[in-house]
Amino acid sequence: MSRPATQKVAAAASGPVLGPAGRESWMRRVAGAVAFRNVSALYLLALMFVVFALWVPDTFLTWGTWRSLLSDQAITCLVAVGLVVPIAAGVIDLAVGTEAGLGAILVAWLLAQLHLAGLVAVVVTLLAGAAVGVFSWLMITRARIPSFIATLAVSSLLTAAIEWISGSQQIVNLPVGYGDLGSGQLLGVTYPVYIMLVVAALLWYVLERTPIGRHVYATGASPRAAALAGVRTSRIILFALVICGVVAGLGGLLLTSQLSAGDPTVGPGYLLPVIAAVFLGSTQFRGGRFNVWGTVVAAYVLAVGVKGLQLAGLPIWIPDLFNGAALLLAVGLAAWRRTPSARTTTLIRLLRIRPAVAPGGQP
Repeated sequence: MSRPATQKVAAAASGPVLGPAGRESWMRRVAGAVAFRNVSALYLLALMFVVFALWVPDTFLTWGTWRSLLSDQAITCLVAVGLVVPIAAGVIDLAVGTEAGLGAILVAWLLAQLHLAGLVAVVVTLLAGAAVGVFSWLMITRARIPSFIATLAVSSLLTAAIEWISGSQQIVNLPVGYGDLGSGQLLGVTYPVYIMLVVAALLWYVLERTPIGRHVYATGASPRAAALAGVRTSRIILFALVICGVVAGLGGLLLTSQLSAGDPTVGPGYLLPVIAAVFLGSTQFRGGRFNVWGTVVAAYVLAVGVKGLQLAGLPIWIPDLFNGAALLLAVGLAAWRRTPSARTTTLIRLLRIRPAVAPGGQP
C-alpha cells in the first residue's frame, strides 16, 4: 500500500478531521448554545446565586434550603410542564391554577368524605382533570369562544365547584398513608420531584420525538396552515387540554398529600408562577419554542429568586412583585425570539412543507 493510501486509512480510523470551515461551524454552534438569548435563565441563576450567597450566606448556602426548594417547587414545576402542551398548541389555559385546586380538594373529599381507596380516589381525580380539559375544548372549538375567555370562565366555574365541594373549609382527617405520597423521600428527595421528572420526560418525548408533538407545535404556529397540511387541529387542542387538566390534577392531589388536608384556596396561587415559567422557558434551549426542559429550568430559577428574597426578610409582597416582573420579562423575551419569519420557518420544518418558488427563482 502506498504512503498516501496509508495516511488516508489512518485518518479514517482516527475519525473525521475538521477543516477551518468545520471548526468555524462548530464554534458558531457552541457560541449559539451558550449565548445569553438561548440560556438567559442560567445567567440569571448565576447572578442570583452570587447576590444571595453574599447577602444571606448563613441560610442560602445550606443543603436544607436547597433540598426544601427542590421539593417545594416540584408541584409548581409539574403544573407548568403540563401547561407547556396547550400553550405550544396555541391555547392559553388560564384555568390551570384552579384545575390544580380542584384536584387538591376533590381527592381530599373522596378520601375523607366518601372513604374511597387511595388508588380509586387518585384515578377519579385525574379523570376529573381530563373532563375539565374536554369541557374547555368544547367551549373553544365548538362554541368558538377564544381560549383566553373560555378558560377564564372555566376557572371561575371551577372556583365555585371547589367552594361547593369543600364548603369553603379545609377537608381534614385524610388516611395516614396518603401523606406518604407527597412527603415520602428517596435519597433525601421527596417523591413529587421524581414524579415531576418522569412526567417531564414523557411529555418531552411526546413533543420532541413523535408526530403528535410536531402537530402540536404546528397547530400553535399556524392553525390554518396546519389544517391545510392535514393536521386535525381540533383533536390536537383536545389532546393538549386533556393533558394539561390531568397533569394539573396530579399536581393538586400531590399538594393535598403534602399538606395532609384539602385546602380550597391553594389553586389560584399557581397561575402566575406557572405561566411565568412556561414563557421564560420558551426562551431557553429551543430558540423561542415552548419546551419542557426550558420550563423546568425556568421554574426553579424563579423559585431561587423568591426563596432568596424570603430568606432576606423582605416584605411578603416582594415574591408577587418578583413573579410579575419575571412574567413581563419572559413574555418580552418570547416575543423578541418568535418573529413572524421564525414562526413560518418552524411550521415549514415541522410539517416538511416545501415553500412555493416564483418564476424568478425566489420563494
